[in-house]
Amino acid sequence: MTTNDGAPTGSIPGWADFFREGLAPVPVILILRGTTPEEAVAAAQAAWSAGVRLVEVTQESEAGAPALEAVVSAAEGRLPVGAGTVTTPERLRRAVDAGAEFGVAPGIDPDTVAEADRLGVPFLPGVSSPTEVGQALRLGVTTVKAFPAKVLGPAWVSAMAGPFPELRVVATGGVDAGNAADYLRAGAVGVGVGRSATEGGALAELIRTL
Repeated sequence: MTTNDGAPTGSIPGWADFFREGLAPVPVILILRGTTPEEAVAAAQAAWSAGVRLVEVTQESEAGAPALEAVVSAAEGRLPVGAGTVTTPERLRRAVDAGAEFGVAPGIDPDTVAEADRLGVPFLPGVSSPTEVGQALRLGVTTVKAFPAKVLGPAWVSAMAGPFPELRVVATGGVDAGNAADYLRAGAVGVGVGRSATEGGALAELIRTL
């Protein structure tokens, strides 16, 4: 959130609290990409049963809409369901119309951030450099997605804490049970993991490591 001259005016109200509270029980966001509605609901229910509160269904194509709608219906208003890969204001509006209560993006687009603010939808944009972190903070976004986390590494998270102490990071992209704890030790408030994390006991293993 900025003034007309680009000066920061503080964080967008409610967004940081939403992600902090959503990640408090289990610091995990489940990311459902390329699934059928039935697969998405099954994975979401497994995550909810394990204590995960935040589930996002990606919207990089029109095929993602039915899965999003199915998970929203399965949540029955008890837990917030988000839309991932929300790269434009138009895509965000469509996701909100489908029932999404928060949005996530791989990068940071000021117009989409502004639209999320207008709609009152918490938004988690992606960043991968100090320049993008600074841009996010100027826009009023203090909780961001570090993407791709596997490329950036845990040291990137801790390095950003020095110049940007107000920043909160969710590490996403290549995170699994083998490295998730490293990102939390580096200062991340949570991690984003794909559907494979719910299969074959992997989710339980991940939660134990956290």
